[in-house]
Amino acid sequence: MDGNTIPVTPLLGAVLAVLALLAAAVAALGRLGVARRVLTASVRAAIQLGVVSLVIAAVLRSLWLTAAFVALMYGIATVTSARRITHDATRAAGRPGRWRVRRRRASAPVLPAPGPAGSPTDKPARPGPPGQHVPGRVERSGLWAAVPIASGLLPALAIVLGSGLVPLKGISVVPVAGILIGGAMTATSLSGRRALDELATRRGEYEAALAIGLTRRDAALEVCRPSAAQALVPALDQTRTVGLVTLPGAFVGVLLGGASPVAAGAAQLLVLVALLAVECIAVLVAVELVAAGRFRRPETPTTR
Repeated sequence: MDGNTIPVTPLLGAVLAVLALLAAAVAALGRLGVARRVLTASVRAAIQLGVVSLVIAAVLRSLWLTAAFVALMYGIATVTSARRITHDATRAAGRPGRWRVRRRRASAPVLPAPGPAGSPTDKPARPGPPGQHVPGRVERSGLWAAVPIASGLLPALAIVLGSGLVPLKGISVVPVAGILIGGAMTATSLSGRRALDELATRRGEYEAALAIGLTRRDAALEVCRPSAAQALVPALDQTRTVGLVTLPGAFVGVLLGGASPVAAGAAQLLVLVALLAVECIAVLVAVELVAAGRFRRPETPTTR
């Protein structure tokens, strides 16, 4: 057995189980509300990696299969990010978020209490900030996550492949594309969630911006853009500390593949800088989509 690889033995399964249970136990004791998701994510990861390990050899032999596999990764990333932005945030806030939101039954609208003629209650309400619930549109709105992910992925992937630095072979394309898709997915999810959260909690500032003459887009951007930029913190920290604190997967993988440390470092540097480009574009596009009202969440129950 190669001493540079992790042996696939019952011991591996036992160690993984202990680590997953430890994470779930800490989450449960801390009342973080994610203990069950920690366990299901661990089981899913084991199953998915097992399946990929069985089919990856066939995929890497054909560029067509490689392209199909990358498209599959992109589709799954889109669905995952869509759920994070429009669905999981309502669950995290203690509200019954659902991926499929049923249309409301036809009913009389709830109107404000009548007031004297010409009073403010007779005037139409100012439109709320982007991201508010519109019956039947939440599910479709999440699919807009495909746009920021693709906007970041395509130019970066075209540059690294078109330059010839990454060979147009399955063994090279799949890992690089996977890393870039994962980065775009994370940046889209974090920036979209933060932007919608800010618009919900700082509605007064949004309305004040409208009152001084800003458009709905500009008012939304003033509120949500600074916080959404926090989605870039993980990528920036990883790039700043690479080699000092972390040795990311691309470096270790190339090194274990037999390349020199210099070649491994060059590969990792290319991936890290490409990730910065991908995530910056994804965050920018995601925030613009939030400001345009493309992302929506299930209705928040209110007291009437």
